[in-house]
Parts: sequence; C-alpha cells; structure tokens
Amino acid sequence: MNHNRVVCFDLEMCCWNENGIGRTGEIIEIGLAEIDLTSGEIVKRAQYYVKPEADEVSQFCTELTGISPRKIEKQGRSLDEVLNSMKKNFGGSNKIYASWGRDDVILQNECAKKGLEMPFREFINLATLFRIQNRLKDKRVGHKVAQEMKGITWEGRQHSGYVDAYNLAKLALVML
Repeated sequence: MNHNRVVCFDLEMCCWNENGIGRTGEIIEIGLAEIDLTSGEIVKRAQYYVKPEADEVSQFCTELTGISPRKIEKQGRSLDEVLNSMKKNFGGSNKIYASWGRDDVILQNECAKKGLEMPFREFINLATLFRIQNRLKDKRVGHKVAQEMKGITWEGRQHSGYVDAYNLAKLALVML
C-alpha cells in the first residue's frame, strides 16, 4: 500500500429532474486525480466515460454535467473496461482512494449489480474528514464551499467528474 499517494475521484451518473425531484442511475463518468503527499503535487489525471447498460443520458443530465448521449456513444466504454483501466493506470488496491461523500458506495453498488470487482480497497470520505477538521459538527458543506473556505480557487465547470476530481485533489493536498 502506497500511503504517499491518494487518488481523488468523482462520479457522474445518469440523472433526471422530475417534478423538482432529482434521481440518479448508472455511472456515466469517472474523473480521477492522483496526489503525491510527499511532493504536494497532483501527479496524474484521467477521465473515463462509461456507457450505461440500462439508463440513458437525459437532457437535464446533459445540461447539468455537459455529458451528451453522443459523447457517451463515441467515447464511452463498459464499466468493466473503465475499472480495468483505473486499476492499470492508478494502482488499484495499492492506493488509497478518496471522494467528497460516499461515491465509493455508489461504485460498490453498481459493481455488485454488474458482478464486477471494486478497483480499490482503501477509502477516505473527505467530506467527513473536512467536518471533523473544521469542527462543523452537523453542518454539511458542499465540495465547492469547502474549497472556498480554505481559500482555494475553483477551476472549471462543476459536475464534470474530471474537473471535480481535480478540484478535490487541490483541496485534499491542503487537508492531508
């Protein structure tokens, strides 16, 4: 286990806004940004689009994430292929993975439904760690607000897995 490296990741899923109520489905994007805690740098980034098996990308989802059905059709791969790429390119179970919230549970549930193995074992919920470090008790804050609280400038479009993972990596470097 390499404790000097943490892989920050963010998921985007099929989503709909029906009568003001949002619901989500299968994963359509995984963004990753690996940090080196020794050097204090982001050392690697990647973006993978995933073709959903049963869901589709709605107009609402495209407006929110910038991911269109055409992009998924052209660049998407099966979740199995994407997970294998993650293991190969980011070290799989040799690294600690982190997200803002419980993206690990979302990924684990989808892996279980599709009979796939999780690409990692070690996980840190940076949202919980942030609340502990900043003594926020029951107050939950979003990733962007947390970053602003630490004086870190947000870069790019929110709700892009690639952008969100990069920004999370910047925050994680300060937190860890």
